[in-house]
Amino acid sequence: MTKKIAVLPGDGIGPEIVREALKVLDCLRQDFGVAMETEDALVGGVAYDAEGHPLPHATLSLAKDADAVLLGAVGGPRWESLDYSVRPERALLGLRSELNLFANLRPAVLYPQLADASTLKPEVVSGLDIMIVRELTGGIYFGKPRGVRTLDNGERVGVNTLIYNESEIRRIAHAAFRTAMQRDRRLCSVDKANVLESTELWRQVLTEVSKEYPDVALSHMYVDNAAMQLVRAPKQFDVMVTTNMFGDILSDCAAQLTGSIGMLPSASLNEAGKGMYEPIHGSAPDIAGQNLANPLATILSLGMLFRYTFHDETTADRIDRAVAAALDSGVRTADIDSPGMRRVSTAEMGDAVVAALRARAN
Repeated sequence: MTKKIAVLPGDGIGPEIVREALKVLDCLRQDFGVAMETEDALVGGVAYDAEGHPLPHATLSLAKDADAVLLGAVGGPRWESLDYSVRPERALLGLRSELNLFANLRPAVLYPQLADASTLKPEVVSGLDIMIVRELTGGIYFGKPRGVRTLDNGERVGVNTLIYNESEIRRIAHAAFRTAMQRDRRLCSVDKANVLESTELWRQVLTEVSKEYPDVALSHMYVDNAAMQLVRAPKQFDVMVTTNMFGDILSDCAAQLTGSIGMLPSASLNEAGKGMYEPIHGSAPDIAGQNLANPLATILSLGMLFRYTFHDETTADRIDRAVAAALDSGVRTADIDSPGMRRVSTAEMGDAVVAALRARAN
C-alpha cells in the first residue's frame, strides 16, 4: 500500500533542503521500489503571506490525513513584527498540538568523517551518539495563564506557566524508556527538581515508571549540570529525557558537539507512531536562496521517517549509509568544510547522497 507524506518546505532555506530530501525519495522510488507519494503545502511565513495564517486549514488537513509529515523550516526577520498569534513559529506549535506529537527524538551523532568539525577536542566527542527525548506538547510553551498584561500601577508583566500533569510525564517517560531499551539501556532524566515543583513531580514519576523497565539504568541530573556535562564529557550519556524547554536548549547544545547543527535530524511522534520529521536548525534567512545550506539533516530526517513511522529499517539504513558514503567521498557544505575536502552546494550534496544510494543499488 502506497504511503503518503505531507511535504511542508516552509521559509528561508526550507525549500532548498527539502528539495534535496525529495531527490533522495525519488531515487528510493525509482531504484528500490519504495511505494511513496507526496503532496506539498504552505506553512510558516510564506503561508501567512498567502493565506493570512501560518498554518492554513488546508495544510493542517493535509498533515492530519498524511501518514507522515516532512518539514523544512519556518520563520525569519521579515515576520518578526507580526502579532505573536500569527508568527510563523505558531505553525510548529499548532502542528505539534493538533497531531498530538508529544515525543521529540533528537539524535546527536558525530560522524567520524566530521570529528575535526566539532569545536571540542576529538578525544572528547569521537564516537558521540546521544538520543535526546524531549516532551513536546506540554510545559512552559503551552501552559496557561500566559501573556503580557498591564498591572493597575501601569507596569507591564509577562507571564508563562510551567505545568505538567502526571499523565503527560508518564507518557514521555515510557517513550524514553522504550528508546533506551533499543540502545545502551541507560537513561538520564534531566530536571530542576531542587527549585521547580513541576519537575519534582517529573522526577517522582520517572522513578515510578523505571520499575517497569528493570533492564534500564535510570539516573537524574539537574539541567544546569547537564548542560555543563554535555560540554565536559558528552559520551557519558546514552538517552536523555527532559521537559519541553530544557529539551529545546540541550538538544541545540548537543547539536553543536557534532560539528554543525546542519547535521541533526529530528522526529516528533504521537502515540500511534505518526510523526513530523524536520532538521533542528532554523530557516537561516541569511543564506536562503544561495544554494549554500547543508541538506543532510533533512535527508537524515527522511531516514528517521522510514525508521519510526513506517518501521522500514532497510530503507532507513540505506539513507544513513548513503549520507556516510557521501561524506567519505570528501564533499562538504560550508558549515562542515575542512582542509582537503571539496566544498559543494546544497544541490551537489544532495546529488552526492543520491549517487551513493545508486552505487549500492547497482
